[in-house]
Amino acid sequence: MQTDTYLLREAVPADAAALAALKLETFRETFLEDFAIAYPPADLAVFEDESYGLPKVQAELADPTHATWVVETDGKLIAYAHVGPCKLPHPDVQPGELELYQIYLSRAAQGSGLGKRLLTTTMDYMGARSARIWLGVWSGNARALAFYSARGFEIVGEYGFRVGTWLDDERIMRRDVTGK
Repeated sequence: MQTDTYLLREAVPADAAALAALKLETFRETFLEDFAIAYPPADLAVFEDESYGLPKVQAELADPTHATWVVETDGKLIAYAHVGPCKLPHPDVQPGELELYQIYLSRAAQGSGLGKRLLTTTMDYMGARSARIWLGVWSGNARALAFYSARGFEIVGEYGFRVGTWLDDERIMRRDVTGK
């Protein structure tokens, strides 16, 4: 897969429905299929609706404190990244610091280098606005932990990410921005 055949751009309001579908698809591929997490069905349904439903995605796209990028090919969204104000429960988080909420690629886009391109895009954006960049990673996602560690992020804490009554064991990672 050649990354130069894909368009990486900022998301616009017209992307909301396709982006909501992509967010749900990539969440399910990652956590239900790849990691086979047995979330309680009722909790999962509420979480998916609250996190990836059309109203939520529309609100994120309209929020000036958030930024979202998408990758498309042949008019179809295949990857995205989303950032906003840091909401991680860590005592060192300062007002104005940003969090990388999500970088997800559809199965067809994995291994293409698009994840690195999305991370570079988000890091450039956040680095110009925040002294530190934060993110949370599920503790069982060794590939993501290694990906971020190789790019200067360090594990600085942990917390329980709530999916209804279920708690995912998450690692809080942080990268200080040079020169800030």
